[in-house]
Order: sequence, then C-alpha cells, then structure tokens
Amino acid sequence: MSVSLQTSDHNADHAIAGASSGFLTRFICQPLDVVKIRFQLQVEPIKDHHVSKYHSIAQTFSLIIKEEGILALWKGHVPAQILSVIYGTGQFYSYNIFMKAFKNLPQLEEWKFSTKFLAGAGAGCVATVASFPCDTIRTRLVAQSNKHPIYKGVIHSCSCIIQHESPRAFFNGLVPTLLQIIPHSGLQFAFYGLFSDLYKKYSSDTNISFYNSMVSGSAAGLLSKTAVYPLDLSRKRLQIQGFEHGRKGFGSFFSCTGLLDCLRLTVKVEGLRGLFKGLAPSQIKAAATTALHFTTYEQSLVLIKAIRKLYDSETK
Repeated sequence: MSVSLQTSDHNADHAIAGASSGFLTRFICQPLDVVKIRFQLQVEPIKDHHVSKYHSIAQTFSLIIKEEGILALWKGHVPAQILSVIYGTGQFYSYNIFMKAFKNLPQLEEWKFSTKFLAGAGAGCVATVASFPCDTIRTRLVAQSNKHPIYKGVIHSCSCIIQHESPRAFFNGLVPTLLQIIPHSGLQFAFYGLFSDLYKKYSSDTNISFYNSMVSGSAAGLLSKTAVYPLDLSRKRLQIQGFEHGRKGFGSFFSCTGLLDCLRLTVKVEGLRGLFKGLAPSQIKAAATTALHFTTYEQSLVLIKAIRKLYDSETK
C-alpha cells in the first residue's frame, strides 16, 4: 500500500478502476454540474431576484424541473459520461505511470507529496486533452434553451460544430482548462495523500478504507476546487463563444476573445465576486465527486485485484 492510492503491477487495473470511478461519479453528481454551469453562464447577479433567472441552488433545481422536466438535470449526460469515463481512465492510468517513473528517482523519496502533486498534474493534463471535445459538447447541450434548441444530441452537435464552425471549436477554452487542471489535479492527489495519512494516523485504519477515502476525498475536492475556480468559470464561458443563438431566454450573453479578456470582462461587469459565481454548488459537487471518485477507484481496484488473484489461483 502506498501513501495514498493503492498500487498494482497491472496498468490495466488502474484504467478499469478509473473508468468505473468516472462512470458512477458522473451519474450521481450530474445534476449539481448542470446547476453549476447554469450559474457560471449567467451574466446577471445570482442573488438579484428581479433581473436574474437563477438566484439560488434550490430555486435553480426547482425552476429547471418546472420548465424543462426532471430529466433536464441530466441534460448532456451522454457526452458527460463519455467524458468522465475517458477522463477517469486517462487520469488514474497515467498517474500510475508517472508514480512508477518517480519511484526510479531515489532523490525524490523525501518529497512524496510533491511527487504526488506532479504526477497528479501530469495525469490531469493527459486526461483533459483526451476528453476535452466531450466537455465542449456537454457544456453546449447543458447551456442551450429547451425553447430554442440548436442541437438534437451528441452526434448532431458534433456535425453542427464541424459544419458551421471548425474542429478547433471542440478545443475552445483548452488553455484555461489546462492552466486550471495543473494545480487542481495536482492538489487533489496531494491533498488526498495528506488527508488519508492524517486519517490513518488518528484512527485504527492502517490501509485506505472506505471511510478514509470518503473523508479525504471530500476535503481534497473542496480545497482544490476553491483554489482554481475562476479558471473553471472562464473555461465554461469560453466554450459557449459562437453559441449566442442557443442561449436565448437565459439573459445577457457573455462575449469574450480569450482567457485574459474573459477574466477582465467578468471583473469589470460583475465585480471580483463574479469570478466565483456558482462557487457554492461547485464546492458541493467537488466534495461529493472527489470523494466518490477516489472511493470508487480504491474499491474497484480492490475488487479487480481480488478477481485477478482468484483467476490466477484457479489457472495454476
């Protein structure tokens, strides 16, 4: 057992466990993601009841269900699931590869949390680039109005983007995403390792238990998401550029030309607090998803290793 994540001699084990983790986490937490995205894309102040469409978490859930039906809370779920499976697979697989590489460098043994940060940052970059087109499609499906739908589904949205924009549109917002994911993913793994060690220190657990993963994952998700939130907001706003026609009925459309312009205009129009619009549902989602992400991964890996051990014993 390593400091945080379990080890396995089979890289495929980490890929399968990561895919399972991504799938289950996305299914459970998708409604919070929908609410978060609606907040992020709303230019009007969230708490101003007179000019804003959405002004609280409970009100947003209620209004979405009333206007669009309960299934709208899983709007964009298909590309989101594809995104989560690809991301989970790539993240944990590459993290395992990076950590194995770092173990071959004895001078890094004393910097265990730093190596976890670096491995987590690298794993996040790999997973983000691989899954980013799905993220763009998911964001647009969530962002569009039911009264003026532009896309009929995943395949139709891909076709429209290629036909009316360009393949480069699938990667709008990639730069701020990578700038966000380097510290975010790195902090997730570093904080998870730190808190899981503290949990074991002050409890009777010697290994990574279910409760350890849940507590450590929640804390890691909450702290890491808060640290990089303005970049997450910028990413969402950049992903809908050129999609004005699909945002009818949601208030003013936020137009910008790049990351710095997005941050500048957000502060100018909405104030510094605008950079953290949608933070509350994002924190709730981050705590829940990170806890589920790591816990499902750890437990899936235990199951996979048990099945592999059983299979090996029967074949001998």
